[in-house]
Amino acid sequence: MKSSAAKIQMTGLDALFGEAPAQATGDQIQEIALTDLHSFKGHPFHVVDDEKMQEMAESVAQYGVLVPGIVRPRSEGGYEIVAGHRRKRASELAGKEKMPVIVRDMDDDEATIIMVDSNLQREKILPSEKAFAYKMKLEAMKHQGERGNPTCARAVHKLKSRDILAQQAGEKSGMAITRYISLTKLIEPFLQYVDEGKISINSAADYLSALSEKQQWDVKLVMTSTGLFPSPKQMAELKEYSRADGWSADGVHEILKVLDNKAVNITLKKKCLSQYFPKDYTQQQMEEVILSLLETWKSQQNLSAESEVPKS
Repeated sequence: MKSSAAKIQMTGLDALFGEAPAQATGDQIQEIALTDLHSFKGHPFHVVDDEKMQEMAESVAQYGVLVPGIVRPRSEGGYEIVAGHRRKRASELAGKEKMPVIVRDMDDDEATIIMVDSNLQREKILPSEKAFAYKMKLEAMKHQGERGNPTCARAVHKLKSRDILAQQAGEKSGMAITRYISLTKLIEPFLQYVDEGKISINSAADYLSALSEKQQWDVKLVMTSTGLFPSPKQMAELKEYSRADGWSADGVHEILKVLDNKAVNITLKKKCLSQYFPKDYTQQQMEEVILSLLETWKSQQNLSAESEVPKS
């Protein structure tokens, strides 16, 4: 049984990071106390005690952690988790005191890239998580190029760092990376609206992120006091207003309270939609799928429009 577990560990690492097995590279798997394992500085991914985490905890309780985490030593003592935050939490919930990890010395940029890449393989990632993760990895990639990494330097010369990142992350273009990173300029309430699907990624990135932090808070305060929620058109107007002199909460209120006379209410009958969804899907689930598809369609339209712009 012991050799089988070791085989699973090595196969898992190879699949996760595209690296040679730990034994082949000289890495040693160690059992480290959970109290000595600390989160990665600025870790952009949420570790949530949801149903998936409960399933993972039950698996860890029964079989242990099959794929070891990756950590690096901290100057102040203990270890910083590079990959394995969710496994640590599952181990805590399972009542474990230790977790198998690979201890590896690496600089900040190398650690950042591994941390981001290992988490981007998750099935569901929030826009806010992608935003901060892409920002961290892009900065790390640029640092490596600036330090004269020959391979990185040649690649960046032929292709911009953001385009390389887009290819690695499965995004359609470098522009998608730029839009996600723009979300890091949002105040927390607006970032939460994006995660909840109340504001589209494009509207938040193209319009709201152009507002200063103070201006964003002014908009949020008006929204809270009036119950008004800006449409994409109104967000565009707020962006234009932010560039002019005389910004004020009253001006924001005037923009938000103007109704779009061209607004149209569209009703789709459940009978028409039922052929496209499983029978047990609720109305909310259907709406989430439809909004997701519309978001993808809108992104495609924007990319098509950008490709038609003549290059100077």
